[in-house]
Amino acid sequence: SDLQIGASFLIAAFAWMSSITGSYDFNSFKNILSAQGSAAIILFVLFFIGFGTKAGFVPFHTWLPRAHPAAPTGVSAIMSGIMIKTGIYGILRIILLIGIPNLGLAYFVLIISIITGIYGVMNAIAQHDLKKLLAYHSIENIGIIGMGIGVGMLGLSYNQPLIALLGFTGALLHVFNHFTFKTLLFYGAGVAYLKTGTRNTEKLGGLIKSIPITSSLFLLGSIAISGLPLFNGFISEFAIYLGLSKGFQVNSLGLNIISIIGISGLALIGVMAVLCFTKVFGICFLGLPRSNYKIGFSERTPSFLIPMFILSLMIVIIGLLPNVVLPLLSQTLKQFFSIDVTNGLNSIFSLYAVVGKALLIFGGLTAFFFILRFLLLRNKNIREFKTWDCGYQAGSSRLQYTSSSFALPFLELVEQFVPRNTIIETQREIFPAQILLETSHHDFTEKNFIQPILKLIRKFLNLFAWIQSGKMQQYILYGLIFLVLILIYVIGVM
Repeated sequence: SDLQIGASFLIAAFAWMSSITGSYDFNSFKNILSAQGSAAIILFVLFFIGFGTKAGFVPFHTWLPRAHPAAPTGVSAIMSGIMIKTGIYGILRIILLIGIPNLGLAYFVLIISIITGIYGVMNAIAQHDLKKLLAYHSIENIGIIGMGIGVGMLGLSYNQPLIALLGFTGALLHVFNHFTFKTLLFYGAGVAYLKTGTRNTEKLGGLIKSIPITSSLFLLGSIAISGLPLFNGFISEFAIYLGLSKGFQVNSLGLNIISIIGISGLALIGVMAVLCFTKVFGICFLGLPRSNYKIGFSERTPSFLIPMFILSLMIVIIGLLPNVVLPLLSQTLKQFFSIDVTNGLNSIFSLYAVVGKALLIFGGLTAFFFILRFLLLRNKNIREFKTWDCGYQAGSSRLQYTSSSFALPFLELVEQFVPRNTIIETQREIFPAQILLETSHHDFTEKNFIQPILKLIRKFLNLFAWIQSGKMQQYILYGLIFLVLILIYVIGVM
């Protein structure tokens, strides 16, 4: 239903544009959208809502967390990695037609994107379904991409080409980066499901012992999506950070304030992403199994491993050699400007060359110490001792953190935005044989914004339910009346 509402905004925008220009050609829309009038502002908002629903911007995101768990793993990967980016493509096409965006619209896009990123990752932390958790992270990353677009629009509005270049560079690069690490994570979640038969993080555990290769690649994807150095998520987010920091050099109080908010918001998103994937990897892949995995599935099937290795290689190459990849975006970035920005692009590429060298040195030192440790210990007889564990020597998964308990301290801080439902079932005995405690979280926006609107729409449409009588004669009459009205309209126009 929410996707259909988004489509209705697009239909309204295109119908309005075509009624003015007499054409559905995008090039014919340029004069209207670049006029900076009230009509252009309203049309951009209509297009943004329509394309933003497809992309997953808050509050038009609610279809996405429902779609991913229902789809097969391969479909989920395509949906998250490619399909939702068509909405981003649509927004960028409209910005290209606008030329110099309205300043208010630039602030609007950046603020909505910050909210989307924070809201998406907050809800991701609360999820128990692994694929639903990754779906909310798609919303988070759409927010990050939107922040890059917002920074780019602000740079154009303030006539600051370098800020605009950094914003659009971060956005476009993150579109591809998100495809790589999110597809890798969905593939890893799919292998885990094939091995265990469940996506419930409360029942998963110890997977690194049974599917070690997939677990290691999932860890790589987790680090990349968290925006940590050495991998590609850091590279695209670094451009957005840099674009926001350049906003302090402009003599504008509004831009200075939004730059502080943007940097703080992006940092908060990164911290929460680290928290979420620490929970996911620690609970699902480390420790002891929480269930008996009886499915005889082997991860060493080339059709499973080869795609994940290819994606992992892309993540590492972009993370360590950004100056090799970024020039591929040059022609696309130049389309947003009416002036020559070659010098600005060269300065960005030079900066990333330095960043790439620093990351290569850091990665090389890390690998050196790991190899050195291996060489020093390979011929030594090392006895393993358990750490002190309060007297409990028998390993049990019941002594481990659960997914809920790990995330609870954080979720209590944001309970107003991520409401919790708690179910407790116990027996009225001194020593009950079984106690059930189950927590779940519902989407605040869906419950308080989307569902009431859909309810009103259904109530309105039900007023016309009498039209569907089921009688063929009545439907033929409708068609006849429609043809007569069209004929009268044509005769009146002529």
